[in-house]
Amino acid sequence: MKNFPFFIARRYLFSKKSHNAINIISAISVCGVALAAMALVCTLSVFNGFGDLVASFFTAFDPQIKVTVVEGKTVSARDSALIALHALPEVQTYTECLEDNALVTRNGRQVMVTIKGVDDYFAQQIDADKLLYGDGEFMLHGEGMEFGVPGIGLASALGMGAYFEEPLKVYAPKKGERVNMVNPLSSFNQGELYSPGVVFAVKQAKYDATHVITSLAFAQKLFDCRGAVSSVELTLHSNVDTDAVKEKIKAILGPRFRVQDRYEQQEDVFRIMKIEKLIAYLFLTFILLVACFNIIGSLSMLMIEKKNDVRTLRSLGATNKQIVQIFLLEGRMISTFGAVLGIVLGLLLCWLQQEFGLIALGASDGSFVVDAYPVSVHLDDVLLVFITVLLAGYVAVWYPVRHLSRRILM
Repeated sequence: MKNFPFFIARRYLFSKKSHNAINIISAISVCGVALAAMALVCTLSVFNGFGDLVASFFTAFDPQIKVTVVEGKTVSARDSALIALHALPEVQTYTECLEDNALVTRNGRQVMVTIKGVDDYFAQQIDADKLLYGDGEFMLHGEGMEFGVPGIGLASALGMGAYFEEPLKVYAPKKGERVNMVNPLSSFNQGELYSPGVVFAVKQAKYDATHVITSLAFAQKLFDCRGAVSSVELTLHSNVDTDAVKEKIKAILGPRFRVQDRYEQQEDVFRIMKIEKLIAYLFLTFILLVACFNIIGSLSMLMIEKKNDVRTLRSLGATNKQIVQIFLLEGRMISTFGAVLGIVLGLLLCWLQQEFGLIALGASDGSFVVDAYPVSVHLDDVLLVFITVLLAGYVAVWYPVRHLSRRILM
């Protein structure tokens, strides 16, 4: 009978034992595995939630696709590979950028900043209503003047508001020249940026406190990079597959260029989160293995109790292999029930956290960006937990069952 071991294992699992302690230990085994599985589902989902939360902070400074040169800092804006991107039907806006560090001074205050020079298409790339604050309007140049839009944190550090009367003085070292100790200013390119009456705020300190947006022409002149760009930022049409377009762009540009989506532009942040998620998974898997030892205890007591049944089964023609399979299946069924129960409970807790925010992040509302721990359930994580619990349970019972079976079958 092909299903004979499974039939007997199922009867042993659900039938009442002569010693009630065996039933209690079996129930504890299922609960232990279920709790570990539930903890895995909830923990991985919380890490996913934080990952999605970070992704929601992407700003106009994190374009959908960013193209940079692999070697060096700049490339000619007229490079044939970059020009080919203009013809792509999936591209909505094509923005040339030049970024580098400079010194900004105002009223005796000095701050190191990042000058981000952009062309006129940048205005189409950003959502100005959500990005800009002030009574003016977004301008890069006009009437022989160059304008600069500082981050709100930088404006505060320089002691100015959205509008400043005195222009910002910007300094950048000349390429290939040593500092003239007699007249240090002669070793620097200088420029002035006037206020268009607005500042930008993306609620990320690395931008708000360090960046100044200005025209591409001003940045190229300041950094001695005429006709060059440090990156090209692309915005795609809403109905296209970003991953597919990214691969298409890589094929067009070749190995000289680096093509990054928004997640890859924030690679360091997401890499740290992935490492933390992996460590949490490994720790909880170790706890799961400890919980599986309860299964060993349950099976050991069951095998001792069923020693007479084993003799009867052997007399009826059951082979030693089939008898071993009975107890192996018993342990695997406990693992499977524990896995299913734990995953169901974990999904239920995740849903309750999403809907009602059971566990808060701070003691009072508004202390953090979100009030409760964010949760996001991913199907691949649920499958990973299910497979992990099954493998841990199967491995934990394999050797003890075979060892005890040999003693009983002697």
